[in-house]
This record gives sequence, C-alpha cells and structure tokens, in this order.
Amino acid sequence: MTELTDEYIKKVVVSGNIEHNQTILLKPYDDKWPVLFEREKNRISKILKERALTIEHIGSTSVPGLTAKPIIDILLVVEDAGKEELYVNDLCEHGYILRIKEPDFENHHMFKGPDTDINLHVFSKDSKEIEKYLLFRNYLRCHADARQLYENTKKELAKKTWKYVQNYADAKSEVVQKILSDAIQENKTNQE
Repeated sequence: MTELTDEYIKKVVVSGNIEHNQTILLKPYDDKWPVLFEREKNRISKILKERALTIEHIGSTSVPGLTAKPIIDILLVVEDAGKEELYVNDLCEHGYILRIKEPDFENHHMFKGPDTDINLHVFSKDSKEIEKYLLFRNYLRCHADARQLYENTKKELAKKTWKYVQNYADAKSEVVQKILSDAIQENKTNQE
C-alpha cells in the first residue's frame, strides 16, 4: 500500500480541518463503543431505510479488548456510492457532515456524525473494500496474537506527531496488510 500524498489528502477532503499536527490519542477498549455504534446504526437505518444495504461496526472500536482511537468507524453499504443524490443530502439534513470524497477510490465517502465522534465510511455494494474491512475485524476478534501485534504497532506509532491522521493510518499499513493476508488465507482455507 502506498502512502497518500499531501496533495491527494487536500484534494479529497471536502470539509473540516485536515491537518492534525499532534500525536494520536488512544484509549483502552470501552464497552460503550458497541452501544454508540448501535445508536448510530439505528439512526442511519431510519434516515436511509432500504437504501442502507449493510451497516457494520468496523475498525478498532469494534474489536473487544483492543486499544483504539475513541472514534466509532462504521461501514455503510449502498447500491452505488457514486450516486450521491441517494444518500448524501439525507444524511447531511440529519447532521452528518461529509468530510471526504474519493471518486478514484471506489467512490468512498466519509462522514462525521451529528453528536458522536464517528467515521461513517460509505462504499458501493460491489466494493472490494467491504470484505477487507470485515475480514480484518473478524480476524482481530478471533486471534489474540494478531490483536496484540496490531495494538503494539498502534501504541508505538501513536507517540509520534502526525501532520495528518491519514499518515498514522498509512504507517500501520504493513502490519494491516500482514494481518489481512492471514485473514484472507484463513478464510480461503475455511471455505475449502
């Protein structure tokens, strides 16, 4: 995985402060995180109804016992993320703020929440990213060694000052790819 350039980051950020210029705040796992996810899931379901094909809790806050940035990552799958008229205005009218728009990355859109610190990631139903997010999450939930490796990596990197939070995410990519590769292999073996 390649590191995203400053130019790319500036190009895809639609709103909000893009520069971070500090360390990354990590917190011990909190039992409130799944509760916050369920509240957001219900809200999004009421707003989008059948247009929300899948709503999943992803990222570190979805893995019991894992230290994480206290931001709830949510995966929202819609028919076609490129058809913004089907979901963007409805979410924005209910307080969600469109922060990132990546037409060149499977039409990924990312929103912040109205009253809870979330990252709502929107992808089309045929996106390859969906399976990656879910395999990674499920593997971490089931494998303490992978969870520990990921947590140790995050803790070490979090001590550094990062211009963009994305730079911190990019720095984890080698470990993420190793864990994801193991998850894909295990999934393939289980399907045989």
